[in-house]
Amino acid sequence: RLQKLKEMFISKFGSAPKFYARAPGRVNLIGEHIDYCGYAVLPMAIEQDILIAVEPVQTQVVQLANINSSYLDFSTSVNNIQINKTKPQWHNYFLCGLKGIQEHFGLNNPTGMNCLLDGTIPPSSGLSSSSALVCCAGLVTLRANGKTLSKVELAEICTKSERYIGTEGGGMDQSISFLAEEGTAKLIEFSPLRATDVRLPSGATFVIANSCVEMNKAATSHFNIRVMECRLATKLLSKSKGLEWRKMLRLRDVQSKLGVSLEEMLTIVEEVLHPEPYSTEEICKCLGISLEELHSQILSQNMQDVSTFKLYQRAKHVYSEAARVLEFQKICCEAPANALQLLGELMKQSHISCREMCECSCPELDRLVDICLQFGAIGSRLTGAGWGGCTVSMVPTDNLNTFLKNVKKAYYQTDGQRLAVENNSLFATKPGRGALVFVEA
Repeated sequence: RLQKLKEMFISKFGSAPKFYARAPGRVNLIGEHIDYCGYAVLPMAIEQDILIAVEPVQTQVVQLANINSSYLDFSTSVNNIQINKTKPQWHNYFLCGLKGIQEHFGLNNPTGMNCLLDGTIPPSSGLSSSSALVCCAGLVTLRANGKTLSKVELAEICTKSERYIGTEGGGMDQSISFLAEEGTAKLIEFSPLRATDVRLPSGATFVIANSCVEMNKAATSHFNIRVMECRLATKLLSKSKGLEWRKMLRLRDVQSKLGVSLEEMLTIVEEVLHPEPYSTEEICKCLGISLEELHSQILSQNMQDVSTFKLYQRAKHVYSEAARVLEFQKICCEAPANALQLLGELMKQSHISCREMCECSCPELDRLVDICLQFGAIGSRLTGAGWGGCTVSMVPTDNLNTFLKNVKKAYYQTDGQRLAVENNSLFATKPGRGALVFVEA
């Protein structure tokens, strides 16, 4: 693959690349839609990745090309990076990483670059192809400009810079892309960012299955609405408990300030919030503010037209999912005899909560989860933002080949479009290594 990339680079730019950077995609085993609320998540890096061949150049121009011809070439001056939020094209994710590093170091005359990209992560599949591209671009820019940063600093910069494209993510994708290590999943905690090894039990393999429904986080508002609903739930819960609600942004902050357990937070949600959707008027009434203040101080620019929010469901999902993550880690750590059954149960509960409380599933994902469980998965759930993308299933290793054959038949071979992409859509994966730069010997 590297040789092919090098040959294409030479034919495209007329000279050889000076170095390569790689950043992996990820699968989240448990902990969906909670990183932006401040809670720990449990992902692992996958073998699929973004690989970029790079040659720093004297001109202050970045030329981007992709070996996939459906992604058009792009070039821009490095001094005036413009990121178009309205139409999230592939090069804009590269520009996010580039701009993040430039701004961090205050680079006045950044190095120009010729870059050729090759990606093996299926796009819009919930496996973080876009974040891997942002991370890879950050790494490329760092190296080309002769700067150094720790992996944690890089993850934090790339998390912030991906927001240039309008996605209000929480940092899981960028963190695992940099901090992953081969052979182990990671518990990723935030503020401060840290990663702890989680050894997965032997006897089971994780299988990723793509629903073939594409979901681009930056192109739709579903994801950002969930972020805002969690923020509004934070405000209402804080106000009801006499906390300084104006300063509170994340559901985890409420728990920290009250000093109670996740189980107790679930009880508080039941007491304070109602299951019916909240109108903007009711939110204003609860907080004692005007509609004008809600729009100018709390709702982000792209949320101004949303008139109802489900706060009870989102808070319930977040606190219960946060508890499942800690339970998952504990089981992996203690490794009881029935560890696989216990982990499978947590994955099933997580999917039900994603479907019913977070409402981030879709009929195809639900069907795929059912098929995977029917053919012997111990646990199965959607992974990534949802509304399409992939499921992750825990399958007994002895049963792996039969499982893959049956899922292929039941989900992919019944549909011509899915059949065309089945080879990249269903695969077993092991915890892979994090992002790195390498130079040919």
